[in-house]
Amino acid sequence: MGNTSSERSGAEKTNRRESRGGKDGARPKILMDSVEDGDLFQADDAKVEFLAWRQDQESDIKAPSEERPTVFRWSGPGKEIFLSGSFNNWASKIPLTKSHNNFVAILDLPEGEHQYKFYVDGHWILDPKEAVVTNKSGVVNNVIKVMKTDFEVFDALKTDSEKCADMSDFSSSPPGPYHQDPYASKSEDRLRSPPILPPHLLQVLLNKETGISCDPTLLPEPNHVMLNHLYALSIKDGVMVLSATHRYKKKYVTTLLYKPI
Repeated sequence: MGNTSSERSGAEKTNRRESRGGKDGARPKILMDSVEDGDLFQADDAKVEFLAWRQDQESDIKAPSEERPTVFRWSGPGKEIFLSGSFNNWASKIPLTKSHNNFVAILDLPEGEHQYKFYVDGHWILDPKEAVVTNKSGVVNNVIKVMKTDFEVFDALKTDSEKCADMSDFSSSPPGPYHQDPYASKSEDRLRSPPILPPHLLQVLLNKETGISCDPTLLPEPNHVMLNHLYALSIKDGVMVLSATHRYKKKYVTTLLYKPI
């Protein structure tokens, strides 16, 4: 029993010594999750998070928007008309060119919202016909929004012209074999009558008379079935007239071609 007491006493001393060593020695260790722990961090998850972060960084760096031709028009009174706005930081006055009864300037502006104001005969004036906005300083200016959708038709025409230019080197003759045999027309082809013109295509703008009270530069709104067709008037005085009507959004454009015969 004496040995048992001494062992118990020695064990208690050892425990007290270890407890003092932990108190006086290094700070207790804090266990933290490691990236090497396969249960907590998967390689695929880390890759997905990195790619998402990279996409966010790339989206913050926006590419510069393409500049679009924008028309500014002053139709009010005045002799010397200038223009300034947020697009040039209000640093200079851009002169407008007189055209008939108004003054016009065409500027290449990036897409977005731009504030501007006219400088008419030494005074800053708003155009009451255009939209206005109040800036942070409480100053009221005209505002214009340059949007990509307003120029989609021009981009399409530009693309078509580029494609036509790329195909300029190709031969205009259709592919296939050629021979010198004359074409033998069949008797049934000669007797076949032309197809009947649909009645709705008879309402052509070329066949309509414009009233005296109407603006001679404006035509009546065409029917949708009249669009994208080529029309021709009877040859008169050695001139043939061709016309075609196209629509862009809510606007209609009719083109006339006069061809001497």
